[in-house]
Amino acid sequence: MTANLTRDPPSPGFGLSLKGRALRYLAAREHSRVELERKLAAHAESPQQLAQVLDELQAKDFISEARVVESVINRRAGRFGAARIRHELQGKGLTVEAVADAVSSLKASEFERAREVWRRKFGEVATDAAARGKQMRFLAARGFGSDAIRRVVSQAEDE
Repeated sequence: MTANLTRDPPSPGFGLSLKGRALRYLAAREHSRVELERKLAAHAESPQQLAQVLDELQAKDFISEARVVESVINRRAGRFGAARIRHELQGKGLTVEAVADAVSSLKASEFERAREVWRRKFGEVATDAAARGKQMRFLAARGFGSDAIRRVVSQAEDE
């Protein structure tokens, strides 16, 4: 008998346990419990098995809501406003209190962050109303508040 040596190697993730899959996701970046639930649901034999694995990971502090919030803020605060970050945190299924605390901490630096994003993108004062509108829409799309946007664009004109 000859062995079939041309077989394809198993695909990544083949044969991984549910816990192994969860740890692979967590190794890449912080995930909330809700995110892991969504990603692992298709691979779980039962909802009870999934809940048990997630409970175990949470008990061992592999899943941490505080670390998820911190990670998102560290990755996004330099480019986005509080509204956009709030939306992302809510999409991760975090508690209302955790999202509110994160957003309130971001509000304090909203103007400075908006000004820095504006400076990197535009760097010069708008010459007419159309250009000013474009700058304001850009900052709004990034999730910055209207007060911060008005201050950034008007201070740019004053300089």
